[in-house]
Amino acid sequence: MEYNPGTFTFIDLFAGIGGMRLAFEKLGGRCIYTSELNKFSAKTYEVNFGDHPEGDITKIDASKIPDHDVLVAGFPCQPFSIAGVSKKRSLNIPDGFDDKVQGTLFFDVARIIQKKRPVAFLLENVKNLKSHDKGNTFRVIINTLQRLGYNIHHKVVDAQTVVPQHRERLFIVGFIKKNDFKFPDIPDIHPKFRNILDRRVPDKYTLSDKTWYALQRHA
Repeated sequence: MEYNPGTFTFIDLFAGIGGMRLAFEKLGGRCIYTSELNKFSAKTYEVNFGDHPEGDITKIDASKIPDHDVLVAGFPCQPFSIAGVSKKRSLNIPDGFDDKVQGTLFFDVARIIQKKRPVAFLLENVKNLKSHDKGNTFRVIINTLQRLGYNIHHKVVDAQTVVPQHRERLFIVGFIKKNDFKFPDIPDIHPKFRNILDRRVPDKYTLSDKTWYALQRHA
């Protein structure tokens, strides 16, 4: 795909190793700020893009973040995911917004949106965010974003037509001006797992027969 980097600016929060950045750069965006707490993800991100992300978002002064057109954030899903909630509850650990370590990070995103007033934003999380706490968590999020003056659109998207697995994620899109935004259709590619595997793999990545049989017995 041909594109002209710099058509618009964006910031990449909870950046991971840069998947969202790749997508926005292909659309002509220029990333001017990024944040990622996990040191291993941050190291990989730096190798991929040459930018070293800022760390803990809760300690970042929003006024120090450059003005930007679009804010992109895949805030942590563990407090809201089915597996994450089940694990936390089994260990008597709070989930959702009651998880003071990860559950309140959405409000740091809202804090930055309120301060910088981007033209638009894209937030991503797990499907279960919509139903967590009987829908109360999602209502708080949507109401918070609407109170900030944004028009909100949201949809659960399953990427199964472009990756060889069910991959359902909730996307929340906000615009500071009213518009007729519609989520785009996803190409119907349906790749096969065998099509993405490397044909030649170094021996060090291949399980020995002994290890393979041990795994089968364990299963």
